[in-house]
Amino acid sequence: MTSSYTAIFKRLAVLHKPYKKRLALAFLGMVVTAATEPLVAYIFKILLDHGFVEKPTFPLWLVPIAVIGAFVARGASTFLTTYMMSWVSTRLLNGLRREMFDRMLHVSIDFYATHTVGRIINSIMFEVQQIMEMVTKLFISMVRCTLTIMGLLAYMLYTSWTLTLAAFILMPLMIAVVRLTGKRLKKLNKDSLDVNAQLTQVIEETTRAQQVIKIFGGQEYERSRFEERADALRRYSMRMTSTFAATVPVTQIMTACAMSVMIMMALIQASHQQITVGDFISFFTCMIALLAPLKQLAEVNGPLQRGMAAAEAVFKLIDSPVERSGGKELEHRASGQITFENVCFSYPEQEKYALNKINLKVSPGETIAFVGMSGGGKSTLVNLIPGFYSATEGRILLDGEPIEDISLKSLRAQIAMVSQHVVLFDDTIAANIAYGDSAPDKERIEAAAKAAHLTEMIAALPDGFETLIGDNGSRLSGGQRQRLAIARAIYKDAPILILDEATSALDSESERAVQAALDQLMLGRTTFVIAHRLSTIERASRIVVLSGGSIVEIGTHDELLSQHGAYANLYHLQFSKNAVNVEM
Repeated sequence: MTSSYTAIFKRLAVLHKPYKKRLALAFLGMVVTAATEPLVAYIFKILLDHGFVEKPTFPLWLVPIAVIGAFVARGASTFLTTYMMSWVSTRLLNGLRREMFDRMLHVSIDFYATHTVGRIINSIMFEVQQIMEMVTKLFISMVRCTLTIMGLLAYMLYTSWTLTLAAFILMPLMIAVVRLTGKRLKKLNKDSLDVNAQLTQVIEETTRAQQVIKIFGGQEYERSRFEERADALRRYSMRMTSTFAATVPVTQIMTACAMSVMIMMALIQASHQQITVGDFISFFTCMIALLAPLKQLAEVNGPLQRGMAAAEAVFKLIDSPVERSGGKELEHRASGQITFENVCFSYPEQEKYALNKINLKVSPGETIAFVGMSGGGKSTLVNLIPGFYSATEGRILLDGEPIEDISLKSLRAQIAMVSQHVVLFDDTIAANIAYGDSAPDKERIEAAAKAAHLTEMIAALPDGFETLIGDNGSRLSGGQRQRLAIARAIYKDAPILILDEATSALDSESERAVQAALDQLMLGRTTFVIAHRLSTIERASRIVVLSGGSIVEIGTHDELLSQHGAYANLYHLQFSKNAVNVEM
Protein backbone atom coordinates (compact mmCIF):
# COMPACT_ATOMS: atom_id res chain seq x y z
CA MET A 1 0.00 0.00 0.00
CA THR A 2 1.40 3.39 -0.95
CA SER A 3 2.04 6.18 1.54
CA SER A 4 -0.83 8.21 0.02
CA TYR A 5 -3.21 5.32 0.70
CA THR A 6 -1.95 5.10 4.28
CA ALA A 7 -2.48 8.85 4.79
CA ILE A 8 -6.02 8.65 3.41
CA PHE A 9 -6.90 5.68 5.64
CA LYS A 10 -5.54 7.52 8.68
CA ARG A 11 -7.62 10.55 7.80
CA LEU A 12 -10.75 8.44 7.36
CA ALA A 13 -10.05 6.72 10.69
CA VAL A 14 -9.97 10.11 12.42
CA LEU A 15 -13.35 10.96 10.88
CA HIS A 16 -14.79 7.74 12.33
CA LYS A 17 -13.55 8.43 15.87
CA PRO A 18 -16.69 10.24 17.14
CA TYR A 19 -18.77 7.21 16.16
CA LYS A 20 -16.68 4.49 17.81
CA LYS A 21 -19.59 3.26 19.98
CA ARG A 22 -21.79 2.72 16.94
CA LEU A 23 -18.92 1.05 15.11
CA ALA A 24 -18.38 -1.22 18.13
CA LEU A 25 -22.01 -2.33 17.90
CA ALA A 26 -21.56 -2.95 14.17
CA PHE A 27 -18.43 -4.97 14.95
CA LEU A 28 -20.34 -7.00 17.57
CA GLY A 29 -22.96 -7.80 14.95
CA MET A 30 -20.23 -9.00 12.59
CA VAL A 31 -18.75 -11.24 15.29
CA VAL A 32 -22.14 -12.87 15.88
CA THR A 33 -22.73 -13.26 12.12
CA ALA A 34 -19.30 -14.82 11.64
CA ALA A 35 -19.88 -17.20 14.59
CA THR A 36 -23.10 -18.57 13.07
CA GLU A 37 -21.24 -19.95 10.01
CA PRO A 38 -19.24 -22.71 11.81
CA LEU A 39 -22.18 -23.18 14.19
CA VAL A 40 -24.40 -24.34 11.31
CA ALA A 41 -21.67 -26.73 10.16
CA TYR A 42 -21.36 -28.09 13.72
CA ILE A 43 -25.14 -28.67 13.88
CA PHE A 44 -24.91 -30.74 10.68
CA LYS A 45 -22.10 -32.82 12.21
CA ILE A 46 -24.16 -33.61 15.34
CA LEU A 47 -27.22 -34.47 13.24
CA LEU A 48 -25.30 -36.82 10.96
CA ASP A 49 -23.15 -38.59 13.55
CA HIS A 50 -25.72 -38.77 16.36
CA GLY A 51 -29.02 -38.55 14.54
CA PHE A 52 -28.91 -40.33 11.21
CA VAL A 53 -26.05 -42.84 11.56
CA GLU A 54 -27.01 -43.72 15.15
CA LYS A 55 -30.21 -43.44 17.14
CA PRO A 56 -30.72 -39.82 18.25
CA THR A 57 -29.22 -39.20 21.68
CA PHE A 58 -30.89 -35.77 22.10
CA PRO A 59 -34.50 -34.52 22.23
CA LEU A 60 -35.79 -33.92 18.68
CA TRP A 61 -37.43 -30.62 19.65
CA LEU A 62 -33.92 -29.18 20.13
CA VAL A 63 -33.27 -29.48 16.36
CA PRO A 64 -35.71 -26.75 15.14
CA ILE A 65 -34.78 -24.54 18.11
CA ALA A 66 -31.05 -24.81 17.29
CA VAL A 67 -31.50 -24.27 13.53
CA ILE A 68 -34.04 -21.44 13.82
CA GLY A 69 -32.09 -19.86 16.69
CA ALA A 70 -28.88 -19.82 14.66
CA PHE A 71 -30.55 -18.07 11.71
CA VAL A 72 -32.47 -15.63 13.95
CA ALA A 73 -29.20 -14.65 15.61
CA ARG A 74 -27.60 -14.29 12.18
CA GLY A 75 -30.44 -12.12 10.85
CA ALA A 76 -30.50 -9.85 13.92
CA SER A 77 -26.73 -9.38 13.88
CA THR A 78 -26.72 -8.67 10.13
CA PHE A 79 -29.45 -6.04 10.59
CA LEU A 80 -27.53 -4.47 13.49
CA THR A 81 -24.36 -4.24 11.40
CA THR A 82 -26.11 -2.82 8.33
CA TYR A 83 -28.12 -0.25 10.33
CA MET A 84 -25.17 0.99 12.37
CA MET A 85 -22.89 1.26 9.35
CA SER A 86 -25.58 3.17 7.45
CA TRP A 87 -26.04 5.49 10.46
CA VAL A 88 -22.32 6.22 10.59
CA SER A 89 -21.77 6.52 6.82
CA THR A 90 -24.68 8.97 6.28
CA ARG A 91 -23.32 11.25 9.00
CA LEU A 92 -19.82 11.02 7.58
CA LEU A 93 -21.24 11.82 4.14
CA ASN A 94 -22.97 14.95 5.43
CA GLY A 95 -19.89 15.90 7.43
CA LEU A 96 -17.60 15.69 4.40
CA ARG A 97 -20.08 17.63 2.26
CA ARG A 98 -20.29 20.32 4.94
CA GLU A 99 -16.48 20.56 5.01
CA MET A 100 -16.32 20.83 1.23
CA PHE A 101 -19.09 23.42 1.04
CA ASP A 102 -17.54 25.43 3.86
CA ARG A 103 -14.19 25.36 2.05
CA MET A 104 -15.93 26.60 -1.13
CA LEU A 105 -17.18 29.61 0.83
CA HIS A 106 -13.73 30.51 2.15
CA VAL A 107 -11.33 29.80 -0.73
CA SER A 108 -9.86 32.73 -2.59
CA ILE A 109 -11.18 34.01 -5.91
CA ASP A 110 -8.19 32.33 -7.61
CA PHE A 111 -9.66 28.92 -6.79
CA TYR A 112 -12.61 29.46 -9.13
CA ALA A 113 -10.30 30.50 -11.94
CA THR A 114 -8.70 27.02 -11.92
CA HIS A 115 -11.64 24.79 -10.88
CA THR A 116 -14.69 24.37 -13.08
CA VAL A 117 -18.19 24.42 -11.62
CA GLY A 118 -18.79 20.90 -12.96
CA ARG A 119 -15.70 19.59 -11.18
CA ILE A 120 -16.76 21.09 -7.85
CA ILE A 121 -20.33 19.77 -8.13
CA ASN A 122 -18.99 16.36 -9.13
CA SER A 123 -16.75 16.23 -6.04
CA ILE A 124 -19.48 17.23 -3.59
CA MET A 125 -22.26 15.07 -5.03
CA PHE A 126 -20.55 12.05 -6.61
CA GLU A 127 -16.99 11.56 -5.41
CA VAL A 128 -17.82 11.87 -1.72
CA GLN A 129 -20.49 9.18 -2.21
CA GLN A 130 -17.80 6.91 -3.63
CA ILE A 131 -15.82 7.29 -0.41
CA MET A 132 -18.78 6.24 1.72
CA GLU A 133 -19.44 3.23 -0.48
CA MET A 134 -15.79 2.26 -0.09
CA VAL A 135 -15.84 2.67 3.69
CA THR A 136 -19.05 0.68 4.11
CA LYS A 137 -17.94 -2.04 1.71
CA LEU A 138 -14.50 -2.27 3.28
CA PHE A 139 -15.69 -2.32 6.87
CA ILE A 140 -18.54 -4.77 6.36
CA SER A 141 -16.93 -7.00 3.75
CA MET A 142 -13.37 -7.08 5.02
CA VAL A 143 -14.11 -7.26 8.76
CA ARG A 144 -17.11 -9.56 8.60
CA CYS A 145 -15.60 -11.73 5.87
CA THR A 146 -12.28 -11.95 7.69
CA LEU A 147 -14.02 -12.94 10.93
CA THR A 148 -16.14 -15.48 9.07
CA ILE A 149 -13.09 -16.97 7.33
CA MET A 150 -11.21 -17.13 10.64
CA GLY A 151 -14.14 -18.86 12.35
CA LEU A 152 -14.61 -21.35 9.54
CA LEU A 153 -10.86 -22.10 9.31
CA ALA A 154 -10.67 -22.59 13.08
CA TYR A 155 -13.47 -25.13 12.96
CA MET A 156 -11.93 -26.79 9.90
CA LEU A 157 -8.59 -27.09 11.72
CA TYR A 158 -10.42 -28.65 14.63
CA THR A 159 -12.14 -31.12 12.27
CA SER A 160 -9.12 -31.99 10.07
CA TRP A 161 -5.88 -30.05 10.08
CA THR A 162 -4.55 -31.87 7.00
CA LEU A 163 -7.52 -30.86 4.86
CA THR A 164 -7.32 -27.31 6.16
CA LEU A 165 -3.71 -26.92 5.10
CA ALA A 166 -4.78 -27.47 1.51
CA ALA A 167 -7.16 -24.50 1.83
CA PHE A 168 -4.25 -22.16 2.56
CA ILE A 169 -3.03 -22.65 -1.03
CA LEU A 170 -5.84 -20.27 -1.94
CA MET A 171 -4.55 -17.24 -0.01
CA PRO A 172 -1.29 -16.33 -1.82
CA LEU A 173 -2.94 -16.89 -5.19
CA MET A 174 -5.80 -14.54 -4.32
CA ILE A 175 -3.41 -11.86 -3.05
CA ALA A 176 -1.47 -12.04 -6.33
CA VAL A 177 -4.67 -11.58 -8.36
CA VAL A 178 -5.81 -8.61 -6.26
CA ARG A 179 -2.42 -6.88 -6.54
CA LEU A 180 -2.33 -7.32 -10.32
CA THR A 181 -5.78 -5.82 -10.86
CA GLY A 182 -5.40 -3.12 -8.19
CA LYS A 183 -2.93 -0.92 -10.06
CA ARG A 184 -4.98 -0.96 -13.25
CA LEU A 185 -8.21 -0.20 -11.39
CA LYS A 186 -6.64 2.77 -9.60
CA LYS A 187 -5.60 4.46 -12.85
CA LEU A 188 -8.90 3.70 -14.56
CA ASN A 189 -10.86 5.13 -11.63
CA LYS A 190 -8.84 8.37 -11.61
CA ASP A 191 -9.37 8.86 -15.33
CA SER A 192 -13.04 7.97 -14.97
CA LEU A 193 -13.55 10.63 -12.28
CA ASP A 194 -11.97 13.27 -14.53
CA VAL A 195 -14.23 12.34 -17.46
CA ASN A 196 -17.26 12.31 -15.14
CA ALA A 197 -16.39 15.86 -14.02
CA GLN A 198 -16.12 16.97 -17.65
CA LEU A 199 -19.53 15.47 -18.40
CA THR A 200 -21.02 17.28 -15.39
CA GLN A 201 -19.48 20.52 -16.66
CA VAL A 202 -21.08 20.09 -20.10
CA ILE A 203 -24.50 19.49 -18.52
CA GLU A 204 -24.09 22.52 -16.22
CA GLU A 205 -23.02 24.81 -19.07
CA THR A 206 -25.80 23.59 -21.36
CA THR A 207 -28.40 24.21 -18.66
CA ARG A 208 -27.07 27.69 -17.94
CA ALA A 209 -26.57 28.81 -21.55
CA GLN A 210 -29.89 27.83 -23.13
CA GLN A 211 -30.50 31.23 -24.76
CA VAL A 212 -27.04 31.36 -26.35
CA ILE A 213 -27.33 27.75 -27.56
CA LYS A 214 -30.71 28.39 -29.17
CA ILE A 215 -29.94 31.72 -30.78
CA PHE A 216 -26.60 30.58 -32.20
CA GLY A 217 -27.79 27.10 -33.14
CA GLY A 218 -25.37 25.29 -30.87
CA GLN A 219 -27.54 22.21 -30.27
CA GLU A 220 -25.46 19.91 -32.46
CA TYR A 221 -22.20 21.18 -30.97
CA GLU A 222 -23.44 20.64 -27.41
CA ARG A 223 -24.85 17.23 -28.35
CA SER A 224 -21.48 16.19 -29.77
CA ARG A 225 -19.68 17.44 -26.63
CA PHE A 226 -22.09 15.48 -24.45
CA GLU A 227 -21.88 12.31 -26.51
CA GLU A 228 -18.09 12.46 -26.68
CA ARG A 229 -17.73 12.65 -22.91
CA ALA A 230 -20.58 10.23 -22.20
CA ASP A 231 -19.03 7.67 -24.55
CA ALA A 232 -15.60 8.19 -22.95
CA LEU A 233 -17.17 7.57 -19.53
CA ARG A 234 -18.86 4.42 -20.88
CA ARG A 235 -15.53 3.13 -22.20
CA TYR A 236 -13.84 3.67 -18.85
CA SER A 237 -16.74 1.93 -17.10
CA MET A 238 -16.40 -1.08 -19.39
CA ARG A 239 -12.63 -1.25 -18.83
CA MET A 240 -13.18 -1.18 -15.08
CA THR A 241 -15.94 -3.77 -15.32
CA SER A 242 -13.84 -6.16 -17.42
CA THR A 243 -10.83 -5.79 -15.11
CA PHE A 244 -12.95 -6.21 -12.00
CA ALA A 245 -15.11 -9.03 -13.42
CA ALA A 246 -12.05 -11.08 -14.36
CA THR A 247 -11.03 -11.21 -10.68
CA VAL A 248 -14.13 -13.15 -9.58
CA PRO A 249 -13.97 -16.14 -11.97
CA VAL A 250 -10.21 -16.49 -11.44
CA THR A 251 -10.83 -16.60 -7.69
CA GLN A 252 -13.61 -19.15 -8.12
CA ILE A 253 -11.43 -21.39 -10.34
CA MET A 254 -8.66 -21.34 -7.75
CA THR A 255 -11.23 -22.22 -5.07
CA ALA A 256 -12.57 -25.10 -7.16
CA CYS A 257 -9.04 -26.50 -7.64
CA ALA A 258 -8.38 -26.38 -3.91
CA MET A 259 -11.74 -28.00 -3.13
CA SER A 260 -11.17 -30.85 -5.58
CA VAL A 261 -7.84 -31.61 -3.91
CA MET A 262 -9.45 -31.58 -0.47
CA ILE A 263 -12.31 -33.86 -1.51
CA MET A 264 -9.79 -36.42 -2.77
CA MET A 265 -7.87 -36.16 0.52
CA ALA A 266 -11.10 -36.56 2.53
CA LEU A 267 -12.05 -39.68 0.59
CA ILE A 268 -8.63 -41.18 1.35
CA GLN A 269 -8.98 -40.34 5.06
CA ALA A 270 -12.50 -41.77 5.18
CA SER A 271 -11.29 -45.04 3.67
CA HIS A 272 -8.84 -45.32 6.59
CA GLN A 273 -11.60 -44.35 9.09
CA GLN A 274 -9.71 -41.16 10.03
CA ILE A 275 -12.79 -38.98 9.43
CA THR A 276 -16.52 -39.55 10.01
CA VAL A 277 -19.38 -38.76 7.66
CA GLY A 278 -20.40 -35.90 9.95
CA ASP A 279 -16.87 -34.52 9.96
CA PHE A 280 -16.68 -34.65 6.15
CA ILE A 281 -20.10 -33.01 5.59
CA SER A 282 -19.47 -30.29 8.18
CA PHE A 283 -15.98 -29.68 6.73
CA PHE A 284 -17.39 -29.52 3.20
CA THR A 285 -20.17 -27.19 4.45
CA CYS A 286 -17.48 -24.88 5.83
CA MET A 287 -15.67 -25.03 2.48
CA ILE A 288 -18.86 -24.04 0.64
CA ALA A 289 -19.46 -21.29 3.20
CA LEU A 290 -15.92 -20.01 2.58
CA LEU A 291 -16.72 -19.24 -1.06
CA ALA A 292 -19.02 -16.30 -0.28
CA PRO A 293 -16.62 -14.33 1.99
CA LEU A 294 -13.67 -15.12 -0.29
CA LYS A 295 -15.65 -13.82 -3.27
CA GLN A 296 -16.61 -10.66 -1.36
CA LEU A 297 -13.01 -10.05 -0.40
CA ALA A 298 -12.02 -10.36 -4.06
CA GLU A 299 -14.76 -7.86 -4.99
CA VAL A 300 -13.58 -5.28 -2.42
CA ASN A 301 -10.79 -4.17 -4.77
CA GLY A 302 -13.16 -2.36 -7.16
CA PRO A 303 -14.89 -0.13 -4.56
CA LEU A 304 -11.53 0.32 -2.82
CA GLN A 305 -9.84 1.77 -5.91
CA ARG A 306 -12.87 3.94 -6.79
CA GLY A 307 -13.08 5.19 -3.23
CA MET A 308 -9.36 5.96 -2.94
CA ALA A 309 -9.36 7.91 -6.22
CA ALA A 310 -12.42 9.84 -5.03
CA ALA A 311 -10.90 10.43 -1.58
CA GLU A 312 -7.80 12.01 -3.14
CA ALA A 313 -10.00 14.45 -5.08
CA VAL A 314 -12.26 15.23 -2.09
CA PHE A 315 -9.43 15.81 0.36
CA LYS A 316 -7.63 17.94 -2.22
CA LEU A 317 -10.69 20.20 -2.36
CA ILE A 318 -11.02 20.26 1.45
CA ASP A 319 -7.32 21.16 1.75
CA SER A 320 -7.50 24.00 -0.79
CA PRO A 321 -5.95 27.18 0.69
CA VAL A 322 -8.47 29.61 2.14
CA GLU A 323 -8.49 33.38 2.28
CA ARG A 324 -6.43 34.98 4.99
CA SER A 325 -7.83 34.84 8.50
CA GLY A 326 -7.23 37.00 11.54
CA GLY A 327 -6.86 40.74 11.58
CA LYS A 328 -8.48 43.33 13.81
CA GLU A 329 -12.21 43.92 14.00
CA LEU A 330 -13.37 47.46 13.28
CA GLU A 331 -15.33 48.72 16.27
CA HIS A 332 -17.02 51.59 14.45
CA ARG A 333 -18.41 52.35 11.03
CA ALA A 334 -15.56 53.39 8.74
CA SER A 335 -15.45 56.98 7.52
CA GLY A 336 -14.50 55.69 4.07
CA GLN A 337 -11.04 57.15 3.41
CA ILE A 338 -9.16 54.87 1.00
CA THR A 339 -5.49 55.33 0.18
CA PHE A 340 -3.49 53.45 -2.47
CA GLU A 341 0.26 53.60 -1.86
CA ASN A 342 2.49 52.32 -4.69
CA VAL A 343 0.08 49.46 -5.34
CA CYS A 344 1.21 46.84 -7.85
CA PHE A 345 -0.61 43.64 -8.68
CA SER A 346 -0.06 40.67 -10.96
CA TYR A 347 -2.30 37.65 -11.33
CA PRO A 348 -0.97 34.24 -10.27
CA GLU A 349 1.49 32.70 -12.73
CA GLN A 350 1.68 35.95 -14.71
CA GLU A 351 4.82 38.07 -14.68
CA LYS A 352 3.30 41.22 -16.19
CA TYR A 353 1.71 43.66 -13.75
CA ALA A 354 -2.04 44.20 -14.18
CA LEU A 355 -1.62 47.29 -11.95
CA ASN A 356 1.60 49.27 -11.68
CA LYS A 357 2.47 51.92 -9.06
CA ILE A 358 -1.06 53.08 -8.25
CA ASN A 359 -1.03 56.09 -5.90
CA LEU A 360 -4.39 57.58 -5.03
CA LYS A 361 -5.96 59.10 -1.92
CA VAL A 362 -9.75 59.11 -1.73
CA SER A 363 -11.45 61.27 0.89
CA PRO A 364 -14.58 60.15 2.77
CA GLY A 365 -17.71 60.74 0.70
CA GLU A 366 -15.77 61.29 -2.52
CA THR A 367 -16.91 59.70 -5.78
CA ILE A 368 -14.08 58.33 -7.89
CA ALA A 369 -14.79 57.13 -11.42
CA PHE A 370 -12.39 54.79 -13.22
CA VAL A 371 -12.37 54.92 -17.01
CA GLY A 372 -10.18 53.55 -19.75
CA MET A 373 -10.06 50.98 -22.48
CA SER A 374 -10.87 47.34 -21.68
CA GLY A 375 -8.00 45.59 -19.94
CA GLY A 376 -6.74 48.81 -18.38
CA GLY A 377 -7.09 47.50 -14.82
CA LYS A 378 -10.33 49.16 -13.64
CA SER A 379 -12.07 46.03 -12.29
CA THR A 380 -8.80 44.65 -10.93
CA LEU A 381 -8.25 47.84 -8.94
CA VAL A 382 -11.67 47.87 -7.29
CA ASN A 383 -11.39 44.13 -6.55
CA LEU A 384 -8.40 44.89 -4.33
CA ILE A 385 -10.50 47.06 -2.02
CA PRO A 386 -12.66 44.25 -0.54
CA GLY A 387 -9.65 41.91 -0.45
CA PHE A 388 -10.69 39.62 -3.30
CA TYR A 389 -7.02 39.82 -4.26
CA SER A 390 -4.03 41.08 -2.27
CA ALA A 391 -1.66 43.67 -3.66
CA THR A 392 1.60 42.18 -4.90
CA GLU A 393 3.46 45.31 -3.81
CA GLY A 394 2.47 48.43 -1.92
CA ARG A 395 -0.56 48.70 0.34
CA ILE A 396 -4.14 49.93 0.57
CA LEU A 397 -5.34 51.74 3.69
CA LEU A 398 -8.85 52.21 5.09
CA ASP A 399 -9.01 55.21 7.43
CA GLY A 400 -5.24 54.94 7.80
CA GLU A 401 -5.27 51.19 8.62
CA PRO A 402 -3.71 48.76 6.12
CA ILE A 403 -6.55 46.54 4.94
CA GLU A 404 -4.26 43.50 5.38
CA ASP A 405 -4.41 44.21 9.14
CA ILE A 406 -8.22 44.24 9.16
CA SER A 407 -10.22 41.00 9.22
CA LEU A 408 -11.88 40.29 5.89
CA LYS A 409 -15.32 40.00 7.52
CA SER A 410 -14.95 43.39 9.17
CA LEU A 411 -13.50 44.96 6.01
CA ARG A 412 -16.25 43.67 3.75
CA ALA A 413 -18.92 44.79 6.20
CA GLN A 414 -17.93 48.34 5.21
CA ILE A 415 -18.46 47.73 1.48
CA ALA A 416 -21.48 47.29 -0.79
CA MET A 417 -21.01 46.29 -4.41
CA VAL A 418 -23.10 46.19 -7.57
CA SER A 419 -21.45 44.43 -10.49
CA GLN A 420 -22.28 44.35 -14.18
CA HIS A 421 -22.60 40.57 -13.75
CA VAL A 422 -25.70 40.49 -11.56
CA VAL A 423 -25.87 37.54 -9.16
CA LEU A 424 -29.23 36.75 -7.57
CA PHE A 425 -30.44 33.72 -5.64
CA ASP A 426 -33.40 31.42 -6.21
CA ASP A 427 -35.30 32.91 -3.29
CA THR A 428 -37.81 35.66 -2.60
CA ILE A 429 -37.36 39.30 -3.57
CA ALA A 430 -37.18 40.24 0.12
CA ALA A 431 -34.50 37.61 0.82
CA ASN A 432 -32.41 38.87 -2.10
CA ILE A 433 -32.63 42.49 -0.96
CA ALA A 434 -31.71 41.63 2.65
CA TYR A 435 -29.16 38.99 1.64
CA GLY A 436 -26.63 38.33 4.38
CA ASP A 437 -28.77 39.87 7.14
CA SER A 438 -29.73 37.25 9.74
CA ALA A 439 -32.52 39.50 11.05
CA PRO A 440 -34.05 41.29 8.02
CA ASP A 441 -35.86 44.57 8.61
CA LYS A 442 -39.09 44.74 6.61
CA GLU A 443 -39.21 48.54 6.58
CA ARG A 444 -35.61 48.78 5.34
CA ILE A 445 -36.38 46.22 2.61
CA GLU A 446 -39.35 48.27 1.41
CA ALA A 447 -37.34 51.49 1.55
CA ALA A 448 -34.49 49.93 -0.46
CA ALA A 449 -36.95 48.64 -3.06
CA LYS A 450 -38.54 52.08 -3.34
CA ALA A 451 -35.15 53.77 -3.75
CA ALA A 452 -34.30 51.31 -6.54
CA HIS A 453 -37.64 52.00 -8.26
CA LEU A 454 -38.94 48.47 -7.74
CA THR A 455 -42.16 49.31 -5.88
CA GLU A 456 -44.50 49.20 -8.89
CA MET A 457 -42.97 46.00 -10.22
CA ILE A 458 -43.23 44.26 -6.84
CA ALA A 459 -46.82 45.46 -6.30
CA ALA A 460 -47.82 43.82 -9.60
CA LEU A 461 -46.52 40.41 -8.48
CA PRO A 462 -48.97 37.93 -6.90
CA ASP A 463 -46.86 37.39 -3.76
CA GLY A 464 -45.21 40.79 -3.59
CA PHE A 465 -41.93 40.73 -1.70
CA GLU A 466 -42.34 36.98 -1.11
CA THR A 467 -42.29 36.19 -4.83
CA LEU A 468 -39.68 33.62 -5.84
CA ILE A 469 -37.49 34.99 -8.64
CA GLY A 470 -36.05 31.73 -10.06
CA ASP A 471 -32.49 30.75 -10.86
CA ASN A 472 -30.41 33.96 -10.86
CA GLY A 473 -33.61 35.99 -11.22
CA SER A 474 -34.72 34.23 -14.42
CA ARG A 475 -38.34 35.38 -13.87
CA LEU A 476 -37.29 39.04 -13.95
CA SER A 477 -36.21 41.25 -16.84
CA GLY A 478 -32.60 42.38 -17.16
CA GLY A 479 -33.41 45.85 -15.82
CA GLN A 480 -35.39 44.44 -12.89
CA ARG A 481 -32.51 42.15 -11.98
CA GLN A 482 -30.09 45.09 -12.06
CA ARG A 483 -32.36 47.22 -9.87
CA LEU A 484 -32.79 44.35 -7.41
CA ALA A 485 -28.99 44.16 -7.08
CA ILE A 486 -28.93 47.92 -6.50
CA ALA A 487 -31.64 47.54 -3.83
CA ARG A 488 -29.44 44.97 -2.10
CA ALA A 489 -26.59 47.50 -1.97
CA ILE A 490 -28.95 50.23 -0.73
CA TYR A 491 -30.20 47.93 2.04
CA LYS A 492 -26.67 47.19 3.29
CA ASP A 493 -26.05 50.92 3.85
CA ALA A 494 -22.25 50.54 3.82
CA PRO A 495 -19.91 53.57 3.92
CA ILE A 496 -18.04 52.39 0.80
CA LEU A 497 -19.82 51.66 -2.45
CA ILE A 498 -18.44 49.95 -5.55
CA LEU A 499 -20.46 50.30 -8.75
CA ASP A 500 -19.10 48.23 -11.62
CA GLU A 501 -21.31 49.11 -14.60
CA ALA A 502 -24.29 49.20 -12.21
CA THR A 503 -26.67 50.62 -14.82
CA SER A 504 -25.44 48.63 -17.81
CA ALA A 505 -28.61 46.55 -18.22
CA LEU A 506 -31.11 49.41 -17.93
CA ASP A 507 -33.02 51.22 -20.63
CA SER A 508 -32.69 55.00 -20.82
CA GLU A 509 -35.79 55.71 -18.71
CA SER A 510 -34.90 53.18 -16.00
CA GLU A 511 -31.29 54.36 -16.04
CA ARG A 512 -32.32 57.93 -15.29
CA ALA A 513 -34.55 56.78 -12.43
CA VAL A 514 -31.95 54.47 -10.91
CA GLN A 515 -29.16 57.00 -11.47
CA ALA A 516 -31.16 59.45 -9.38
CA ALA A 517 -31.45 56.80 -6.65
CA LEU A 518 -27.75 56.10 -6.91
CA ASP A 519 -26.93 59.80 -6.65
CA GLN A 520 -28.94 59.89 -3.41
CA LEU A 521 -27.29 56.67 -2.22
CA MET A 522 -23.78 57.98 -2.92
CA LEU A 523 -24.23 61.05 -0.72
CA GLY A 524 -21.89 60.75 2.25
CA ARG A 525 -20.38 57.51 0.94
CA THR A 526 -17.02 56.86 -0.64
CA THR A 527 -17.97 55.57 -4.07
CA PHE A 528 -15.92 53.89 -6.76
CA VAL A 529 -17.59 53.83 -10.15
CA ILE A 530 -16.61 51.90 -13.26
CA ALA A 531 -18.58 53.06 -16.25
CA HIS A 532 -18.06 52.76 -19.98
CA ARG A 533 -20.78 55.31 -20.67
CA LEU A 534 -18.92 58.47 -19.73
CA SER A 535 -22.12 60.52 -19.52
CA THR A 536 -22.97 58.71 -16.25
CA ILE A 537 -19.81 59.90 -14.44
CA GLU A 538 -19.62 63.55 -15.42
CA ARG A 539 -20.54 64.62 -11.87
CA ALA A 540 -17.90 62.42 -10.20
CA SER A 541 -15.58 64.17 -7.72
CA ARG A 542 -12.61 62.94 -9.73
CA ILE A 543 -12.15 60.79 -12.79
CA VAL A 544 -9.15 58.44 -12.93
CA VAL A 545 -8.03 57.33 -16.37
CA LEU A 546 -6.25 53.98 -16.43
CA SER A 547 -4.20 52.59 -19.28
CA GLY A 548 -2.08 49.45 -19.18
CA GLY A 549 -2.53 49.18 -15.41
CA SER A 550 -1.21 52.70 -14.69
CA ILE A 551 -2.91 56.02 -13.91
CA VAL A 552 -2.41 58.38 -16.84
CA GLU A 553 -4.82 61.20 -15.88
CA ILE A 554 -6.76 62.40 -12.84
CA GLY A 555 -9.20 65.29 -12.62
CA THR A 556 -12.80 66.42 -12.93
CA HIS A 557 -14.76 65.99 -16.13
CA ASP A 558 -14.19 69.58 -17.23
CA GLU A 559 -10.51 69.56 -16.26
CA LEU A 560 -9.81 66.40 -18.24
CA LEU A 561 -11.68 67.62 -21.31
CA SER A 562 -9.64 70.84 -21.28
CA GLN A 563 -6.39 68.83 -21.25
CA HIS A 564 -7.27 67.20 -24.60
CA GLY A 565 -5.65 63.95 -23.42
CA ALA A 566 -6.74 60.34 -23.10
CA TYR A 567 -10.07 61.11 -21.39
CA ALA A 568 -10.99 63.73 -23.97
CA ASN A 569 -10.26 61.28 -26.76
CA LEU A 570 -12.45 58.61 -25.12
CA TYR A 571 -15.25 61.12 -24.53
CA HIS A 572 -15.29 62.52 -28.03
CA LEU A 573 -15.01 59.04 -29.54
CA GLN A 574 -18.02 57.87 -27.52
CA PHE A 575 -19.95 61.05 -28.22
CA SER A 576 -19.40 60.71 -31.97
CA LYS A 577 -20.63 57.10 -31.86
CA ASN A 578 -23.74 58.16 -29.99
CA ALA A 579 -24.36 60.91 -32.52
CA VAL A 580 -24.13 58.42 -35.39
CA ASN A 581 -26.57 56.09 -33.60
CA VAL A 582 -29.06 58.94 -33.08
CA GLU A 583 -28.87 59.95 -36.75
CA MET A 584 -29.42 56.37 -37.85
